[in-house]
Amino acid sequence: MKTMTCKQLGGACETTFQAHTFEEIVGMSKQHGAEMLAAKDKAHLEAMDNMKALMSSPEAMQAWFESKRKLFETLPEEG
Repeated sequence: MKTMTCKQLGGACETTFQAHTFEEIVGMSKQHGAEMLAAKDKAHLEAMDNMKALMSSPEAMQAWFESKRKLFETLPEEG
């Protein structure tokens, strides 16, 4: 099991997500993002705007995604 924070994934807070795979972490992050969007959390809305700008370039988005996957892979296993 590994842990990443919202901030490590491009978000705005220190909420942690724990999972065995990067794909699980991404799913948890998306759920958290949806909750923050519904709550109209300003810091998260700004982070989402930054992500939208990144998504305008498929190459940039892929590079970002791979950098986060590599970060996940370097994290220590817990438990």
